Amino acid sequence: MSKVRVLVGTAKGGFVLTADGARKDWTVAGPLFGGWEVYHMAGSPADPNRLYASQSTSWFGQLIQRSDDGGSTWSTADNKFGYTGETGTHQWYDGTPHPWEFARVWHLEPSPDDPDAVYAGAEDAALFKTTDGAASWTELDGLRTHPTGPAWQPGAGGMCTHTVLINPSDPDQLHVAISAAGVFRSEDGGGTWTPSNRGLRSGGIPDADAEVGHCVHRIARHPSRPDVLFMQKHWDVMRSDDGGQSWYEISDNLPSDFGFPIVVHAHEPETVYVVPITSDSEHYPPEGKLRVYRSTTGVGDWQPLTEGLPQSNCYVNVLRDAMATDTLDKCGIYFGTTGGQVYASADAGNSWQSIARDLPRVLSVEAQTLP
Repeated sequence: MSKVRVLVGTAKGGFVLTADGARKDWTVAGPLFGGWEVYHMAGSPADPNRLYASQSTSWFGQLIQRSDDGGSTWSTADNKFGYTGETGTHQWYDGTPHPWEFARVWHLEPSPDDPDAVYAGAEDAALFKTTDGAASWTELDGLRTHPTGPAWQPGAGGMCTHTVLINPSDPDQLHVAISAAGVFRSEDGGGTWTPSNRGLRSGGIPDADAEVGHCVHRIARHPSRPDVLFMQKHWDVMRSDDGGQSWYEISDNLPSDFGFPIVVHAHEPETVYVVPITSDSEHYPPEGKLRVYRSTTGVGDWQPLTEGLPQSNCYVNVLRDAMATDTLDKCGIYFGTTGGQVYASADAGNSWQSIARDLPRVLSVEAQTLP
């Protein structure tokens, strides 16, 4: 029977949760790198034993940890990150120039077929790549030095490259999302980039329909349909049917169209999940009820999924990288909260159980199906 491994990054370390294919009884190991922020943990699709973790503190800086034995032991090389060439400036919150500064790695995206190749999305708005298993990193500076770059401004959480999507049928095609610049697409492995934000509309910026400057919280897609993208934006849930060249809204009957994560069912490319929160200033569920919403049409008609989730006095948030799916026949859905709970559904969201609680603030959740 297949097994599932759930990698959880938190504000005070990483945790590895494992279960058999029934996904009822879970073992929790950790904390790994106790006391450090672990922004993201990711496993290589090409090697079930290869794991990566983004580990950071304001005192010691940024490290990438690597495991070759499924998380039992970890090692780090002198994996320094640095911007390429003259850095220049981008806009700060008040519109004044601000120098590009490396802060941390938000997201790791391993190659689907090479365990040594990984993309790293960083703050400020950079994309790095390793081809030697995290021993060294190179900035793909065509993104950060895009002609529109000097006009980018940070979102409330910083100007982070938080999503990297690799087209499994064409690995040179990449999509990234940056808060608060928008979505960008590359057809040449990250050398050059094109903004992909037509149809997005954002209040609070000088031109609501601008080419760039939109606060995108997360994008997702099903691997079988690389041109169909789904987006949770700073207000609005959106969809694109042309690889991000244009977008249209699918928020429909959600109680709030503000939230952070969005994921797609492993076997049903039109089934999408989001977790609405009240507003951009009230980062907790509407009415204090923790509800995951599912659309089985991919264009709206959202259904609340509540069985096993707290439906009163719940004031946690689910961050952009803190929701994931597995690939078992009955697709599993997982998410972690800022209150330290990790929830799992073994039936595509119809019912939920708490598989870990009282953890530090959950920053990321990834799920792997293992042989």
